[in-house]
Amino acid sequence: MAAWRGFEKFEGRAPLRAWLYRMAASRLNAWREAGRGSVGQRPAGAFTLPAPIRLGEPLWLEPYPDALLDGLPEEAPGPEPRYEMTESISLAFVAALQHLPPTLRATLVLRDVIGFPAAEVADILDRSESTVTSDLRQARTTLTVHLRTSESERPPLPGSPCERDLVARFVAAFERGDIEGIATLLTDGVWLTTPPLPFEYQGRAAAARVLSAIVFRGGTREFRLVATRANAQPAFGCYLKDLQAPIARASGLIVLTLAGDRISGLTRFVDNNVLLHFGLPPTLYE
Repeated sequence: MAAWRGFEKFEGRAPLRAWLYRMAASRLNAWREAGRGSVGQRPAGAFTLPAPIRLGEPLWLEPYPDALLDGLPEEAPGPEPRYEMTESISLAFVAALQHLPPTLRATLVLRDVIGFPAAEVADILDRSESTVTSDLRQARTTLTVHLRTSESERPPLPGSPCERDLVARFVAAFERGDIEGIATLLTDGVWLTTPPLPFEYQGRAAAARVLSAIVFRGGTREFRLVATRANAQPAFGCYLKDLQAPIARASGLIVLTLAGDRISGLTRFVDNNVLLHFGLPPTLYE
């Protein structure tokens, strides 16, 4: 509504989406500042939010259903290739790719993801082999800067007992609205993001506060999770229960990034349209 009312102020000197996100950030900051007033000045049910650790450029990141991937081989030659293939389609990797210039991005994907030799990549991109090698080195360096340091610990293999146990504990805690239980599953440096919004929160305490205030609304909301997979990571269709009727309505998609036996990333896609790509319905009936 604020954007609609103030649209005449948009001068077109920057992309429209950047202007919209700056306005959203301004509104969030205003709400947070209002929440710092005395309790007597706040309306019932008001809450405070931690300040985002980062307010980056919006990344047009969307989850990709594992069902549409060619899939990892059933019998990989060893754990190293399997991990490399998994990491090359993770949300963190895809998000970090968007920080690379087009040529570096193409070089990295062709060399490190698809596995083409340098000579073939040089032919595809019409560049010399030495230039491709230099571009690849630069792309890897840039990518390392943008990848989360808390994700350096490798995740368990898809479908492994460790992954199944961690996912089961997360689902149980989330569906009973147990913020403390969810927090115990998170790494100290966990990142919580909600693409395409640019707000990024880091740390177990910050993630718990955001979940409590925004997702569970102080314990007034209940959810049901439907398991799926996105980008070779555990994911869930999120459904908000109607406390007056035996139905639950779509409330986005959650993708987990795992690190060892903990969760290092919670990515919550707020657009319900992404559920369609996973074959998930808009409504569940109990």
